[in-house]
Amino acid sequence: MQYTTSYQSQYGKLLLASDHRALTGLWFENDKYYEDCLGPQNMPMETTFLKQTKQWLDEYFSQCQPSFTPPLHLMGTAFQKMIWRILLTIPYGQIMTYREIADIAVARLYKEHMSAQAVGGAVGRNHIEIIVPCHRVVGSNGSLTGYAAGLSTKKKLLQLEKIDVSKFKIPKGSEN
Repeated sequence: MQYTTSYQSQYGKLLLASDHRALTGLWFENDKYYEDCLGPQNMPMETTFLKQTKQWLDEYFSQCQPSFTPPLHLMGTAFQKMIWRILLTIPYGQIMTYREIADIAVARLYKEHMSAQAVGGAVGRNHIEIIVPCHRVVGSNGSLTGYAAGLSTKKKLLQLEKIDVSKFKIPKGSEN
């Protein structure tokens, strides 16, 4: 059973989900993978984990680095979870490239190489937006690419964290 509630941010409405263990999902309403991993057995109810997540979001949207991270239940493949754990190491107000994440994954998996595209696929399927900060990932060539809730939302989140987005290239046809 999963429990859900919503949160209204200045950038749009968010859906939050938890199970009996931790937060399982956090999506913008317009997200490409909205409600992904939310099973048919769910009901509206504000659990302790959802209340904690709302407190975290209040801190975050007040332009402050949140003072805690709510318990997270990452649901995905072993590779996705590894990539999401790497995302959790990106500090507030900083960015990392897909290539840098791939290099960390290569070291953890004792491989010789890994494509940034494989990393991008895992980053894009992140079910816990903002807290697992996939918005802090940029292209190695200086491009502001990929965000399931749209590049305009990604830009706003980066600006909220005082990251200068003017230095990033935006691929033609991808701005929304």
